[in-house]
Amino acid sequence: MTNGIYTILLLIMSNVFMTFAWYGHLRLQQTGVSTNWPLYLVIAFSWVIAFFEYCCQVPANRIGFVDNGGPFNLVQLKVIQECISLVVFAIIANFIFQHEELHWNHAAAALCLVAAVYFVFMKP
Repeated sequence: MTNGIYTILLLIMSNVFMTFAWYGHLRLQQTGVSTNWPLYLVIAFSWVIAFFEYCCQVPANRIGFVDNGGPFNLVQLKVIQECISLVVFAIIANFIFQHEELHWNHAAAALCLVAAVYFVFMKP
């Protein structure tokens, strides 16, 4: 079970980096920091952050994968990653992009994700 915990922690860290790589430049633009940056510089900035995402994502998948002694099959790893990704995004968007509000339909979507996790872990 330790591999499962390490996998989830690494996936959380990976998704924090991913969220900043994908959306952090938008916040920098809002604050005026990167307003005049050419697109190639914004892309390079995001790739630097994405490097750290991969430094967490790849080990998470290797540690967590059943063929490597982990508790999760490939589909389970992907569904876990997607759920973590959306939870991390919602938290970061709420703190960094404070004008982005969560509504009832977002909660309904979150419940669907919980259902997806339930179904992917069910025995066929």
